[in-house]
Amino acid sequence: MVTSILKDKKNSLFIILSGIFITNALIAELIGGKIFSAEKSLGFQPLDIPLFGDFLLQFNLTAGVVLWPVVFITTDIINEYFGKKGVRRITFITVGLITYAFLVIYLAMKLAPADFWLSVNATNEQGQAFDINYAFEKVLSQGLNIIFASLVAFVIGQLVDVSVFHRLRKMTGPKRIWLRATGSTLISQLIDSFVVLFVAFYFLGPWSITQVLAVGLTNYIYKFLIAILLTPILYVAHYLIDNYLGKETAEAMMAEASSQDT
Repeated sequence: MVTSILKDKKNSLFIILSGIFITNALIAELIGGKIFSAEKSLGFQPLDIPLFGDFLLQFNLTAGVVLWPVVFITTDIINEYFGKKGVRRITFITVGLITYAFLVIYLAMKLAPADFWLSVNATNEQGQAFDINYAFEKVLSQGLNIIFASLVAFVIGQLVDVSVFHRLRKMTGPKRIWLRATGSTLISQLIDSFVVLFVAFYFLGPWSITQVLAVGLTNYIYKFLIAILLTPILYVAHYLIDNYLGKETAEAMMAEASSQDT
């Protein structure tokens, strides 16, 4: 029974796509507490564009945006072959697994540190005093602080994405993959980019409204550009999957996916 399930190409495809989706979504959540400078990472000085009064716009992004493009593409591929039900199923499974992961992290933070662990890590490489347990909790607690906001934004973004994707598909038919994939991503991520920041860093955190708007805008600009630049990958993925499934099976799956109303 198990062997037959694994040999079925449809099941195998869904398992592979689900694995890619869940892995990247979870890692993106874990590293999302870090804000990095895109300009400095590329060896440039911050742009310092005046925005929202005296606030200077810089490309300061959450580290999670590095991986979200992979999630976008995987969402669109699941949408294409497994429809709304497939995307919703993997979205809620992912939310459950991310919640579980952060619960385990929270419990790990509550464990009493061993004395020898604190002792052997009492100084850093420069010989300065270093509290490794504090560092452990500080880094991981940043993820815990935004879990609620990020999961809310994630679910809303995914549900908006799948709805817009299928509306565009009904308008364009099986052609124009770039339009439904890119269009749905741009709309859903406009919502996602600001929801998570408003909830996590404005309502539950110390950020000002201008910081939220500035970081949200730069995050969205990044996602906008990446969504457009990665469009060719969708065609490559379609080509590979169609060859793997067989053209007839692939077309049947896409037709069934597009006919789902709920």
